[in-house]
Amino acid sequence: MDDTIHNNFNGSGSGRQQRKSSNDNYKKMVHREMERKRRKDMAKLHGSLRSLLPLEFIKGKRSISDHMNEAVNYIDHLQKKIKELGAKRDELQKDNSIALELESGGTSTHGVCPTTYVMVRPCSGGVEIMVNSCFTEEGLAISRVLQELLEEGLVVDSCVCTKVNERLIYTVQSQVSDMTSTVDLPGLQQKLMEAIPLSKKIPN
Repeated sequence: MDDTIHNNFNGSGSGRQQRKSSNDNYKKMVHREMERKRRKDMAKLHGSLRSLLPLEFIKGKRSISDHMNEAVNYIDHLQKKIKELGAKRDELQKDNSIALELESGGTSTHGVCPTTYVMVRPCSGGVEIMVNSCFTEEGLAISRVLQELLEEGLVVDSCVCTKVNERLIYTVQSQVSDMTSTVDLPGLQQKLMEAIPLSKKIPN
């Protein structure tokens, strides 16, 4: 009888061990499946992120951590671009407002419309000059502007002219020939106004 009890006890213990082993194997299998799915999802998301980054941000970089860092850098780059474009938009809106006021030929919050308006402001690596003159002075105002710029040691990069009814709007962009020197913007503004008859400064 003792042998019978001993055998039953051994059989019961062996069954528990088998069930425990089976549960452990099942948990391991579930864990492996979840890990496999996680890695698959991560690879898919990483591929999507990598596809959105410009080549210059990920060239020569292979690790996921490098790509994550470059994604942060790219976001910072885009935010700076948005700010720059926003500032440029505001400048264009201001220029357009002034142009429309000049087109109307009347008095505005900027004062009585003179024959010629002159505006000098800094731009990337140089100076931008905007001249708004009467159509009857075609070529006169801008030629004097270009002459003054040469005398100030500025190199003209571009000169764009737009005709609005009976007025000409010139936008001149120039670079400093000597990178060690600085441009006296108020002084340049004054010289241009003295060089062009009946000119006034465009209010900021």
